Amino acid sequence: MFTKLPKWVEYGAFTLSLIAGFVNAIGLLGFEHQAISHLSGSVTQIGVSVIESPMTSVFLVSLVGSFVLGSTISGMLISGESLKLGRHYDLVLLLEGILLVISTGLLYEHIGWGLCLASMACGLQNALVTTYSGAVIRTTHLTGIFTDLGLMLSSKIQGNEVNKRKFVMFSVIIGGFLSGGIFGYLAFQRLNVSALAIPGAFCLILSCVYRIYRQKNKN
Repeated sequence: MFTKLPKWVEYGAFTLSLIAGFVNAIGLLGFEHQAISHLSGSVTQIGVSVIESPMTSVFLVSLVGSFVLGSTISGMLISGESLKLGRHYDLVLLLEGILLVISTGLLYEHIGWGLCLASMACGLQNALVTTYSGAVIRTTHLTGIFTDLGLMLSSKIQGNEVNKRKFVMFSVIIGGFLSGGIFGYLAFQRLNVSALAIPGAFCLILSCVYRIYRQKNKN
């Protein structure tokens, strides 16, 4: 499980959750408080608006569908559940970066398309690292993580041993997401929705760094 995860995973989890927190902050600040990196609120809004505002529901369904499409594409590119350094995560990061950069350009005139591309980028990222030996990792939302932390606390109160690596991983992801929200807010104050290009550029840089690292360590 978590004890089998390679040592570099925490760094990747922090970076990816920071990107997701950054993207989500821009969505919440700039587009009628619309979350991008997770779907719970969007699905609830579909139910709320389906009677009074059908067109809003259509848009929200498109947003959810874009996230699922991104996850599908990620799964096809990586083709495997195991977390392994040699896999082509750089392609997924490259595509995520491109989608976020294009999204930034669309948001001023075609908000719907821009948000859908941003949602697709988050779907790509969330499927980037999903399962390794039964250890579930999510970097674009925190509900499951806080639930697991509550269960770990319950176990500790009952005198059971807690998986320290799992606790560290969850803490790293929460810290990354929170940091992304802070940086997203600061960037939005200066650049408005153009700030979305920052996590896009970061994904492109991360893709190049990972590709170089993979090439050096493929043997």
